[in-house]
Formats: sequence, structure tokens, C-alpha cells
Amino acid sequence: MTLTAGTTELKIDIARVGVVSALLTMPDKPRACYVLAHGAGADMRHSFMEHVAAGLADRSIATLRYNFPYMEKKQGRPDPPAIAQATVRAAVEEAARLCPVLPLFAGGKSFGGRMTSQAQSKAPLPGVRGLAFLGFPLHADNKPSVERAAHLSGIEIPMLFLQGTRDRLADLHYLKPVIEELGSKAKLHEVAGGDHSFLVLRKSGRSNDEAMQEVLDTLAAWINERA
Repeated sequence: MTLTAGTTELKIDIARVGVVSALLTMPDKPRACYVLAHGAGADMRHSFMEHVAAGLADRSIATLRYNFPYMEKKQGRPDPPAIAQATVRAAVEEAARLCPVLPLFAGGKSFGGRMTSQAQSKAPLPGVRGLAFLGFPLHADNKPSVERAAHLSGIEIPMLFLQGTRDRLADLHYLKPVIEELGSKAKLHEVAGGDHSFLVLRKSGRSNDEAMQEVLDTLAAWINERA
């Protein structure tokens, strides 16, 4: 396949699972490719995902978005971890095939980011230089705990945590010690006033778009440093 600038619709075949849809967004002169997984409640075409893909393209970073099988089939409950992790792995392999000369990074929104980190902890994702989380879901809504972070200690590549300070799924009093224990391989960027999707209150004095530009600038700079 000859890749040109723009967004291309694809299919990814997951062994013993099935086929899911994907979208490759390619800028004119890409410096890297970010394999971007969606959150639990919305698919790869959600406005958040579209905004991230377009914003990274503007910053010369390609993205490969994809659906998890449950979302492809329009089922309500997320896939079991083994299936979700196999999907992440298949998506990374497809990105490596389509963009063989580009440095690869992976991660995603909430559930998608966590499934990516779980996959990496089980066995390194081929060619992936770092993981970036757009709102890591450390615990259930307003129920602080750290159990979901246990697998992160087994990851040896760099990690970036982009977290809103109002995120009810990642109490920073719990997340900060987790990241400190991970040492130099992990970095936390706090988005002041942002919720789990980086939306800010009107009284914060800035717009949702301004908060999202901060997220995209930080993510792009982190990727470029490692690409």
C-alpha cells in the first residue's frame, strides 16, 4: 500500500478473534506514528479521538486508530483483557508494517491506554519506543486505589501520563506515588482543571480547546524527544 497524506480506512485481522476497523492518519512529513486505542465507552471515531489524530497530524505525527472487537460488534461490555491485549498487539504490528521507517509509540484514551500497558507488560510490543496515556484509569470513578497500576513496574520503556487534576478515575494523591516508584522511565504531566477527558470548568479562565492544545503539545514534544 502506498501511503499519502490524509486518513485511510483499514481492516486489522486479529488471530483467532476476528477483524476490526482502523484509521491511519498520515501527515505530509511524519516523524513518528502513535498507535492510539479508544476508551471504554466510545469508538475510534469519537470526537476526542478525531481531535487527537488531527492535532498530532498538525504536529507531524501519524496515528493509527482502531476499534476493539466489542466496539466493532457494537456490544456494550469491553472485551476480556486477553482479547483487548491481542488487539493492541495486532494494531502495533499493522502500524509497523504500514510505517516501517517511523518510530512507533502506543497508548490511548483511558481503557485503551491501560490495555496497551498490560500488553506491553506481558511481552514487549515490537518496535514500540514508549507508551503515552491520555487519562490513565487508575481506579473506578471516585474510588481511589492503586491495584490497576501493579503491572506498570514490569514495563521497561518510557511512559507519559497526561492527567487532568479533576480526573475522578485517577486521584493524583494515589497516582503520583505510583509514578515516583516507576522512576525515570515515567513522567507525569498535570492538566490543570481538566477532567478525565481534559475538559475544564468555565471558571478556570481557559477553554477546552486550550486545555487540549496543551495535551497535544506535551504529547508531541515527548514523542519527538524519543523519535
